[in-house]
Amino acid sequence: MRAVRPTSSGRPKSHFVAILVYAAITAGFIAYFGLGRTAAFMAWGLMVVFFFFFVRHLGFAISAARWVEKDLYAADVGLSDYVPTVAVFVGCKDEVLVVDKLVRALFRLDYPAESLQLIIVDDGSSDGTGERLDYWAELDGRLTVVHRPSGAGGGKSGALNAALELVDVEIICVFDADHEPAGDVLRRLVRHFLDERVDCVMGRCVIRNGNESQLAGVVFIDFLSGYLVNEYGRQALYELPAYGGANCAVRRSTLVRLGGWNTETVTEDTDLTIRVLLAGGRVRYDPTAVDFEEAVLVARRFWKQRYRWARGHQKCTRDYLIPTLRSPNLSWGEKAEFVMFLFIYHIPVLSGLGIVLTAARLFGIGNIPAVALLPLTLLLFLGPLAELTVGLLLGRVERRGAWHLIGFLPSFALSIVITTWAYVDGMLGRPYSWVKTTRSSEVGSSYSVTTIVNNPLMRRRTSDAARVETKSSEGALMATTGLVMRSGGLDEISAVGSRTFARVKST
Repeated sequence: MRAVRPTSSGRPKSHFVAILVYAAITAGFIAYFGLGRTAAFMAWGLMVVFFFFFVRHLGFAISAARWVEKDLYAADVGLSDYVPTVAVFVGCKDEVLVVDKLVRALFRLDYPAESLQLIIVDDGSSDGTGERLDYWAELDGRLTVVHRPSGAGGGKSGALNAALELVDVEIICVFDADHEPAGDVLRRLVRHFLDERVDCVMGRCVIRNGNESQLAGVVFIDFLSGYLVNEYGRQALYELPAYGGANCAVRRSTLVRLGGWNTETVTEDTDLTIRVLLAGGRVRYDPTAVDFEEAVLVARRFWKQRYRWARGHQKCTRDYLIPTLRSPNLSWGEKAEFVMFLFIYHIPVLSGLGIVLTAARLFGIGNIPAVALLPLTLLLFLGPLAELTVGLLLGRVERRGAWHLIGFLPSFALSIVITTWAYVDGMLGRPYSWVKTTRSSEVGSSYSVTTIVNNPLMRRRTSDAARVETKSSEGALMATTGLVMRSGGLDEISAVGSRTFARVKST
């Protein structure tokens, strides 16, 4: 495996020359063809781009509707067949509101103590997080706390790299500070490493506080469709899911070979996904490896979080687009899908341009009939809407939960502004460093019956074959997913056409 690293110089690189080139090309078209025809060319070009992304979204929705439930039913394969040494890493910076529940959840993980290390990095916290972690470490020797000084640099990547220097294990699992993993999540993640091609495994994150605000409800549905439909579809159709940065696992040998987590990016998960794939490795996604996390509740925190995601992902596109196209480890079909993945945080920027063109035509600008812009407008929304709808159906969300789809429109409009702002800042090379997501409170409860089972967005299944055991973590997990996870052997999995677990081999 040959490591592929982006070039970096500390300060973000300005792409002002590229901006001038784009402006010169646009001005040339306007001078030669006129403003109206140039606007028409741009509109038709956007329609082609949006059509391909619509087909992509539709393919993911169909594949998830067809296969995801079968994978969830056939989930209990190989949970005890492979028990490698594992280290769990968590980076914490000013996380006093959630750190106690995090630690309790880590202590409940079902994994042999002799094969498990728990390492939490206090990344220069100033709110008492370090003191709480030291308290827990004194109570239970399984926990190791690493204190980084304030201003150590590198953000989350720097914290994880500090922990990496301390361990000599086979597999490293990463969670964020607001996450509460299910007890069996490690066993579900590590079983996929029986396949020597697999370097990373991603689990599924479930929002636990979707009923605390309208925005949190929208994020709940976004995550539901993102993991049950989009991430699953990328695996089912292309075997190219993404390593998501939390509730995930990676071989230590792979990290060492690739030089650890990249401290020059604010989206270390996307960066590592790309480097693993370009080096010839593979990422696997397990929809039954579930943990629970907190959604942002207000627009200001939503802006900060999504701006960081957009800024980091767009940087990865600039860093890795050419290496992706040149990679000998990806087929042309895989390259096409991965290029579309790289540009997902550019699509809202283009969507904003499409809305501007549509509005301009209403004022008589552009030599294209207004009715011809209707497909452009529809394609902006139909693809994501298909994924969201399938996610609601697969997640067994109550009918009233579907009303949160209305919130998709303003959140999408806000995303257009956020990603466009991030794009301009990135192209101009404006400095930006990793910023943590501010927590709201000690929301939710680890496998809490009142928080999860009674969540108004979820519907309990109470038939005899699908009865929920509300006093166990497994019961809460089933209530959250809305699905019953029946055990089954490898032969049964193959018979139902599983897209995930047919690849899990028994030793």
